[in-house]
Amino acid sequence: MIELLSIEEFEKAAAIVKKVAARTELVYSDFFSAQSENDIYLKPENMQYTGSYKLRGAYYKISTMSDEERCKGLITASAGNHAQGVAYAAKKYGVKATVVMPTTTPLIKVNRTKAHGAQVILHGDVYDDACAYATNMAKEQGLVFVHPFNDLRVAAGQGSVAVEILEELPDADIILVPVGGGGLATGTAAFAKQKNPDIRVIGVEPEGAACLKASLEEGRVITVPHINTIADGTAVQTPGDALFPYLETFLDDIITVSDEELIVAYLDMVENHKMIVENSGLLSVAAIKHLDVKDKKIVSILSGGNMDVITMSSVISQGLVLRSRIFTVSVLLPDKPGELVRVSDIIAKNNGNVIGLEHNQFVSINRNAAVELQITIEAFGSEHKNQIVKALEEGGLTPRIVSVRL
Repeated sequence: MIELLSIEEFEKAAAIVKKVAARTELVYSDFFSAQSENDIYLKPENMQYTGSYKLRGAYYKISTMSDEERCKGLITASAGNHAQGVAYAAKKYGVKATVVMPTTTPLIKVNRTKAHGAQVILHGDVYDDACAYATNMAKEQGLVFVHPFNDLRVAAGQGSVAVEILEELPDADIILVPVGGGGLATGTAAFAKQKNPDIRVIGVEPEGAACLKASLEEGRVITVPHINTIADGTAVQTPGDALFPYLETFLDDIITVSDEELIVAYLDMVENHKMIVENSGLLSVAAIKHLDVKDKKIVSILSGGNMDVITMSSVISQGLVLRSRIFTVSVLLPDKPGELVRVSDIIAKNNGNVIGLEHNQFVSINRNAAVELQITIEAFGSEHKNQIVKALEEGGLTPRIVSVRL
């Protein structure tokens, strides 16, 4: 039997975390509620002071240290959000913090961590590489390592998210929680299930980094060999071994979602809620479509919103493609005057907006017989796209959908 993180400790942690963390009140989503036929509430931790829930666990952990421990200096490893939490908390306590981050960490997370006063070291391709490096530094330099998830005090701090959820919505039926290493899931599930055994807490992982799902299936902590996901904040190969017994005990289920689902969820969130949520934070939103329930009160935790503008641009572009709001069609035309006007006229009469043209005169030896024209078109969605393609066919052309070059 595991030693429980008690309700009393979660409530104590919530009271301490309140000193530095914003209370992110639930947002009712008309859009996602209508789509799912449930009552969907969003817990917007993307609006937290550091852009993520990670501040909660970092501050509570540091609050439990002695002055002597804190004065040795703190070190951590993070893909970005925990880094900012530790840096911010360390600044509040007036102590030095060093953060090791993967070289693939988005620039916005690196710069914001530095802005909070921490020394940043970039090392390795994934979190696990950075963590090994930071652990060695801690041993060599006598620094105190603050683990981003595999620590019960950190998990207790993260559990303050669930404390706030159930204070505001005590009759919630389901909580969807993103999973990387398992700290937020542990805190959320352990508190919520002890507070209300009837509530369901479901973890959500990216398909390309489903280390907890693999571990639960094996009944032991295992390391997945490869990571491949746009959800950089949850790109973890091994879940926390200190947390695993709690996750086995309290987590009701785990769902995995694809990168494509995250891209579509990002577009939905921007268009319908005007909120920037990073890919990892959208795991709980993408998971809504996987639930086979109706008329339930469901809370999706938006775990973070730290996303650089280059990633935003890429995700939006890919989302438009996936939604058929941008597509590219190839047609073969005789190389003679008026043919381009003919194609443009068909598209214009069907309210398509041409945003790109590529003319290839070398697709055939006989240019008079055929040249290729690739047209990138902006449409309103799949139905409108099909209408434009049909109109081109009726105009005597043979359109072929090709990969969009953005």
